[in-house]
Amino acid sequence: MQVPFVNPGLQYQKLKNEILNKFDEISSKGDYVLGDEVAKFEKNFADYCGTNHAIGVGNGSDALFFSLLALDISEGDEVITVPNSFVSTAWAIANVGAKVVFVDVGDDFNINTDLIVNAISPKTKAILPVHLTGRIADMEKIQDIATKHKLHVIEDAAQAVGATYRDNKSGSFGDTGCFSLHPLKNLHVHGDGGIVTTNDEALYQKILKMRNHGLKNRNECEFWGWNSRLDEIHAAIANLKLDYLDDWNRRFREIASWYINELEGLVQTPSVKKHEQPVFHRFMIQHKRRDKLQAFLEEQQIQTAVNYPIPLHLQESAQHLGYKKGDFPVAEEQAKSILSIPLYPELEDSQIEYVIAKIKRFFQNT
Repeated sequence: MQVPFVNPGLQYQKLKNEILNKFDEISSKGDYVLGDEVAKFEKNFADYCGTNHAIGVGNGSDALFFSLLALDISEGDEVITVPNSFVSTAWAIANVGAKVVFVDVGDDFNINTDLIVNAISPKTKAILPVHLTGRIADMEKIQDIATKHKLHVIEDAAQAVGATYRDNKSGSFGDTGCFSLHPLKNLHVHGDGGIVTTNDEALYQKILKMRNHGLKNRNECEFWGWNSRLDEIHAAIANLKLDYLDDWNRRFREIASWYINELEGLVQTPSVKKHEQPVFHRFMIQHKRRDKLQAFLEEQQIQTAVNYPIPLHLQESAQHLGYKKGDFPVAEEQAKSILSIPLYPELEDSQIEYVIAKIKRFFQNT
């Protein structure tokens, strides 16, 4: 039996007629950029997240970049984040000219809030927590720290669309929430896409202009902006899929619970707290023999992945920051032991059982 790590094509097959009908409708109108579909998706997504506004952009990286810019974070400033994220998190901070300040993570892969205060300096302007694997960071503590020290909060919610923390959805806690619509995300389009949520009217107006060259209208340019617009076809696909998202996320959680119940004790599995409802964009198990387990599963035609094998502070691009191996021991140890196993709504029960059986077999035979 083959078990792909991801398989977006299965979702497309189920929604094919709806997607093609939308494609034909938009193509017949000939309105491809910043039209009704984008406006509709922005409103529906803001309503879904419980925020006043949402702004569609070209990708999740630009969502972070524009958020930092809109908050006037620039050269000489510092932003606190984690070393165990995709590179775009640190990239966005660096590309507005600010300094990336890393803080180690906890067992849940999210920022260790007990370590944030010691990382704050007079130059610190924001905290940028990453809701890794679809689990929201401890936003209550983060917001308390931010309020006390007069800091902005930008949520990297790329992996956490639809996740909740104390009954509030991701993207509704910070000054902005930043989402990716990349094909590997729980809510995705057929290419790159991103969206920013906010309750702040001024930030909303500023990012609206940033994504579209700095234009106030067709003929007046307020500042030199960027070209980073979510197009009509992607917005229509995202809007269509938004109606299915809660059902898909329930299936993500169902499979995750299945894995936890069957694999707990063999490998380290995620523990879910009562006040949170993750969406398990990635299901990461941990074991010191990760590499051998991954090789064994590959032999059994089960695809897996390591997210992320090299922490950001040890990347060549971060050398100028002065960090070294051992500075963030939890993130570094996790990078050596984590293994993401297949989890997506279209997985068949027989495939899930097969994955579980093969992992159990590995530990029985070795």
